[in-house]
Amino acid sequence: MAPPREKATRTASVAGAVVPMVSARSAQGVPIESSGPPEATRAPARRSGRPGEKPRGRAPPSRAEDQAEGAAAPTREGEPPAAPGPPLPSSGSHRQGSVRATRERRPLPSPVEVPGPTESRGPLVPNPGRGLREAAPGAWKLRAVLEQLRLSRREISAAVEVVNRVVDHLLRKLQQGCESEFRGVGLLRTGSYYERVKVSAPNEFDVMFKLEVPRIELQEYANSGTHYFVKFKRNPKGDPLNQFLEGEILSASKMLSKFRAVIKEEIKNIEADTDVIVERKKKGSPAVTLLMRKPMEISVDITLALESKGSWPASTLNGLPINRWLGVKVRNDMRRRPFYLVPKHAREGSGFQEETWRLSFSHVEKDLLKNHGQAKTCCETDGVKCCRKDCLKLMKYLLEQLKKKFGKRKELTKFCSYHVKTAFFHVCTQDPCDSQWLSGDLELCFDKCVTYFLQCLRTEQLQHYFIPTVNLFAPDQIDKASKEFLSKQIEDQRNNGFPVFGAF
Repeated sequence: MAPPREKATRTASVAGAVVPMVSARSAQGVPIESSGPPEATRAPARRSGRPGEKPRGRAPPSRAEDQAEGAAAPTREGEPPAAPGPPLPSSGSHRQGSVRATRERRPLPSPVEVPGPTESRGPLVPNPGRGLREAAPGAWKLRAVLEQLRLSRREISAAVEVVNRVVDHLLRKLQQGCESEFRGVGLLRTGSYYERVKVSAPNEFDVMFKLEVPRIELQEYANSGTHYFVKFKRNPKGDPLNQFLEGEILSASKMLSKFRAVIKEEIKNIEADTDVIVERKKKGSPAVTLLMRKPMEISVDITLALESKGSWPASTLNGLPINRWLGVKVRNDMRRRPFYLVPKHAREGSGFQEETWRLSFSHVEKDLLKNHGQAKTCCETDGVKCCRKDCLKLMKYLLEQLKKKFGKRKELTKFCSYHVKTAFFHVCTQDPCDSQWLSGDLELCFDKCVTYFLQCLRTEQLQHYFIPTVNLFAPDQIDKASKEFLSKQIEDQRNNGFPVFGAF
């Protein structure tokens, strides 16, 4: 008999006043949009361990328009490619014969064996209160982990005050003078602080400075889907951006170098009580990193982004598969928004093609996380709380802690939080209903996110959420040995109650 479910402590949201970043809805029987690895990774519904408790019914969609959209077949534009590989049987799906899911669920396809040492997985994963697995000694309660991740308002406020002062100073100086190359620059509020999913120390910030450019033409680099050469359709004489042209191409490296030089000069004029230096340039990085040593130690990554109000590139046509999650109308509205290009160069042999720019959709990612529920009131004060963002925080923290634990191992150097976020978005597409992310089902939902990410590692398939032709786990991006190493470490953590959550 499953142990009684312990009452989870409600986790307060991440601090409210945060600064600019600085560095199946599906009606029953309606197929769900494919999003990378198949549905078989979805963990089953659970029942409470309390005797005599009535099963909860599925919460209906909150809006009539959501119900109408959910029943519609996806448009060609929003339909992602077929799943990349065979489904992986989730270790969270094994139940005792007497236990049945009380909530109504869609029938799952029969699991298919995936090559791998499944026999040596060890004990079942602990998930307190779920009755699905035996609890390992010292297993971490996920609510307690989330409480640990809450950033101190006092720490945030102190760091924010310093960062805002420096950023405001730089913006004013960049905007001054009619001859300034960056006179139209503005602040783009994106990143994990604005998404409220930041799990690292509060003294690390990301900032994006946006610069609108006139009508541009993009030339895709080597069928990459992500990297482009930028040309002006019309280039009037006297335009200050002309100095960055290499022939007809707007040079990313030239523009980044000038941006860096302007910032390096301007920080000399910042108040004496703020000690700021520019860190040495990192090869291949699109950011200018500021290190503040007084009044406190803070690291700020500032990235320049070109803003284009034209149509999104053709490589994105079948991306953003949110038709059944947030609706066709929301998707169309998002695709009418500007897109951005950052000076992150494409790899070319052992070096980089330094004239290329990379597409960025960080502003859309922020909106997806801010308005993540099918119901408009999801996670609002008077609305039903879900655990989507909590699951993303835990996934990011898991990767971050593993990278700390194996800091000297090269296998983890190419993995980043963007891989975790991309996998998370695919799970949201796979399970679009708010009722599939109830706050009380945190352990179950986190487990299905872990299972999905493991499937991506094993099949070497992680589809870019906006550019579906791009595989972020392709062999030329991350070698197989590194993916096998991370997969093994995550499995070990899951089988032992995630001890890494209590380390460091």
